Amino acid sequence: MSNSPNPQEPVLVTVTGRDQPGITARLTGILAKVGAALLDIEQVVVHGQLTLSLLVRLPETSSVLMELLFAARELGVSLDFQPVTESRSPAAPSPSRHVVTMVGRSLGARELHAVAERLAQHNANIERVNQLSEGDPSSIEIHIALTQDRDPEELKRSLLALAMSTSAFDVALQRETLYRRSKRLVVMDMDSTLIRIEVIDELARAYGVGEQVSRITERAMQGEMDYDESLRQRVALLKGLDVKVLRDIAANLPLTEGAETLIRVLKRLGYRTAIISGGFSVAAEALKARLGIVYAHSNVLEEVDGKLTGRTLGPIVNARRKAELLESIAQAEGILLDQVIAVGDGANDLLMLERAGLGIAFRAKPKLRQAADTSISAGGLDTILYLLGLTRRELQEVMA
Repeated sequence: MSNSPNPQEPVLVTVTGRDQPGITARLTGILAKVGAALLDIEQVVVHGQLTLSLLVRLPETSSVLMELLFAARELGVSLDFQPVTESRSPAAPSPSRHVVTMVGRSLGARELHAVAERLAQHNANIERVNQLSEGDPSSIEIHIALTQDRDPEELKRSLLALAMSTSAFDVALQRETLYRRSKRLVVMDMDSTLIRIEVIDELARAYGVGEQVSRITERAMQGEMDYDESLRQRVALLKGLDVKVLRDIAANLPLTEGAETLIRVLKRLGYRTAIISGGFSVAAEALKARLGIVYAHSNVLEEVDGKLTGRTLGPIVNARRKAELLESIAQAEGILLDQVIAVGDGANDLLMLERAGLGIAFRAKPKLRQAADTSISAGGLDTILYLLGLTRRELQEVMA
């Protein structure tokens, strides 16, 4: 036990021991009886072991600490107190607060150490650690304070580099604001994001033009032609393809891991959902109906007499169009852009991700991962739910 404090100084009272009902009620009752001022409180229970901290200012004449010690002994817990000297120096600038979310198959001391070490290198102070999963830790949320002289972007890049160096876990950094916990719209790319395939590649293989389409795709990726021209040339190679082939593929789209869970939970929590894709409307509309997604925007393939003409109808859904559609949906729903999550895997998703409050690169190339707010590579699409701060218990309640 520490030395008796000056009655004017705040006192940090720390209680530890086996948790049971009534501990907090008994101790705060003693404080209330003598008129102690409660300045701060934090309580956590880990595997049945309680840690309760109370920062209080005591009356000038009070034997309350002795009463607290006797009560703690009767309750079977330990109690210690420590005077806290208040600083009289000018207040330092308030730190910015952020949340680091770790998600992996199994997170151990090695993974937690790697992240904590990066945080220490950037002078980020860990204020609270929560386990979002139950049993073996697979999702951990770390609340940090970052001093004003530190750049959150540098910390984000450092954490991203750490995640890219391993396939064991993903790690995301988000500013802790009201909008982190009040997202209302989730917008997703389709090919290689919501589904595991590229529909145009499947069509090309079925029609025997797979190699030609792949060569055009590669030229576009190398920057030798823009997206619109590459799409026109690839679609032209599909001229004459029986529409039944397209509809068969659309009816059997392989969903990405975690996609069904993500959409089901979002719907039950009242989120609006949308597909904004440079793919094709037959597939996007099939997914919209299958998963109960609210909006679907994509390229429309022209059909005549049951065959593809090799042309598209209407404006091409390119990078700029994707960003415009995201804004249009948000405006129609009365949702702020800060409340929007955008998920994609390709370069034509970049503007969409930048426009959203949270842009997520999903199993993407390094360039997009570095430009996005955060990335997911180790887990499935349902990892997004942990970025919203949901715990596994809450997810189970929603799914039940």
